[in-house]
Amino acid sequence: MPVITLTSDFGNLDYRVAAMKGKVISLNPDLNSVDITHDVQAFNLIQASYIVRNAYRYFPKGTIHIISVDSFFHKSRKNILYKADGSYFIAADNGILSLIFFDIKPEAIYEITLNNRFDDVVAFTSTDVFVPVAVHLANGGLPEVIGRKIDTVKELLFPKSVFNENEKMIIGEVMYIDNYGNIISNISRDFIENCGKGFEKFTIKFRNLSLSKIYSSHTEVVENWSRETEYHGQSAAIFNDSNLLELTIYKGSKTNGANTLFGMNVGENIYVEFH
Repeated sequence: MPVITLTSDFGNLDYRVAAMKGKVISLNPDLNSVDITHDVQAFNLIQASYIVRNAYRYFPKGTIHIISVDSFFHKSRKNILYKADGSYFIAADNGILSLIFFDIKPEAIYEITLNNRFDDVVAFTSTDVFVPVAVHLANGGLPEVIGRKIDTVKELLFPKSVFNENEKMIIGEVMYIDNYGNIISNISRDFIENCGKGFEKFTIKFRNLSLSKIYSSHTEVVENWSRETEYHGQSAAIFNDSNLLELTIYKGSKTNGANTLFGMNVGENIYVEFH
């Protein structure tokens, strides 16, 4: 039986996450629900899209992903179901699915019509709409029963890095800061390699700082493992497991990680200058 995943900006203090799980169990006690995260910053679609995009691919095909971020119900806003990359994704029509699948075309898109009549009362979208749809699909139900096919949904543009030929420079930005304080940019390894053809060197610039080397992993920063502790706190640039340029502090954390020590926030620019 398919797995249902839960992603939200609800946090774990309030009742909402428990309500979703209770609703799943009440509709089918044999179903398994898995938390991706409930610590997305309130209404932060870019943060949520980065997390879901990098998590969903580890689940088996056919998994049903509920994304309750900026999902509070309003009659004038659709709720939608994506079938994409072999799995289902349920969310409000707020643009988040276009961010997750900016480079993948969905196999089908449905406007969810469950509990959508003029006299239906939806107190909580996640329990009254999203979970029943997910359980219906997990039980083997067809998406056409709970929705109608549509062609267009709200789309948001994912921030993209650009190359300034005159300046011989990539201009990117911080798009995510993780639990260790690592700064993840929107500059990919492929983009750096393609733009850097013909150049011998590069410099990564941010704030008033610079780095001139990119490691393939966090642990590659350590050149002598018998003296590993001496590298704690060393700043570095790496390509993370999503092949994106990341600024990091080796063995850093939320309180002493790259975002704290470099003083950078989401949306700030990062530059890669070629020489």
